Amino acid sequence: MKCIYCGCPDSKVIDSRATVETNSIRRRRECIKCGRRWTTYETVESVPILVIKKNGSIQPFDKNKIISGIIKACEKRPVSLIQIETIASDIEQKLKDNGLQEVESIKIGELVMNMLKPLDQVSYIRFASVYRQFTDATNFINFLKDNG
Repeated sequence: MKCIYCGCPDSKVIDSRATVETNSIRRRRECIKCGRRWTTYETVESVPILVIKKNGSIQPFDKNKIISGIIKACEKRPVSLIQIETIASDIEQKLKDNGLQEVESIKIGELVMNMLKPLDQVSYIRFASVYRQFTDATNFINFLKDNG
């Protein structure tokens, strides 16, 4: 790394520590030429995840939208906010682990339903009924038979 004082292109790392607050690595460096020291912080550059909506539009992934949808489905149900936030965080992590830069909203909805089903059946059915946009009772009953 280039020295911030003299511009020498060579420096050495004399101390390296992980920082919990910023999820980065703090490095203490020393210039080979002038001997002066400085601190740098290294962080992982994350690539934003883009969501392809049903209508074809694209927007950035927003974990808060997942939380909002789950909160509506879990209204007056024995599901805590911590459980809801955990589901949203788990989905976000799965998407990041997948490594894809774009994901269809259908895939996100399926992930939400898969995580809601074992947690609370009523919330699962509520979310599915809005997410799947059932046009009539027959479609809804068929869904329940197949997935209930």
